[in-house]
Amino acid sequence: MTGTEHYTAWEGYWQDTSDTEGEAIWDADPSLTAAVHLALLEPHMDPALPIVDVGCGNGTQTRYLATRFAHTVGVDISHAAVEHARRADTKGSAAFEQLDLTDTDRVRALAARLGDSNVYLRAVIHQSPPENRAPVAEAVAHLLGRRGRGFVVELTNAAKGVLQELAQRPEGPSEKFQRVVAHGLRPADTADGEVAALLRGAGLEILAEGAVALAMTEFHPDGRRVELPAVWFVVGHPTGRPTAQPAG
Repeated sequence: MTGTEHYTAWEGYWQDTSDTEGEAIWDADPSLTAAVHLALLEPHMDPALPIVDVGCGNGTQTRYLATRFAHTVGVDISHAAVEHARRADTKGSAAFEQLDLTDTDRVRALAARLGDSNVYLRAVIHQSPPENRAPVAEAVAHLLGRRGRGFVVELTNAAKGVLQELAQRPEGPSEKFQRVVAHGLRPADTADGEVAALLRGAGLEILAEGAVALAMTEFHPDGRRVELPAVWFVVGHPTGRPTAQPAG
């Protein structure tokens, strides 16, 4: 999938997704997602810095982050996703804007506007085309500046087995899952160890890491919530080293 096809896939997906809560398969309640992840990030971060929710989608997690940070920005490659997010944020708690992380000029402009920031990146790299993955990591590094800390969580290869179960249910895959497939989105498309290597390649130090399950809005036939195996990293620039620059 090329960069243009990647944008088209996500734009089409969000255009075909309603504003109904939980319509996206990954749009779980923040108590199961961002709140859990923020608890892992908090020991390492400066809460006075802004936070950027990268790949914010319809802004469910962004709105939660806005309850914990004075300045919260959600960015997404899809214009349609950003419009979803703006409609849902009836209190105007966060700012939302369309941003392709491979657009280095706009990444630099956002970083200059915000200054050093914390970054929340949930399940973005594994969906990115291979040629975009290093630029995504480099964009995160640039947004962090010297003092920011990032929380990055991505699916492992083991998630493919769970997704395969969803696709092969006797009653057929759900409408939510079919919409993901129909738009050519490819979950869990990174090799184990790839994300850590990309982060280090962008000049970032891994300060903490571990395993976690990403909660979905789907359920198994026995009523259990679908959870996808994932790994998480807290990252930042090593003290005294220059801030990484996005390629380009």
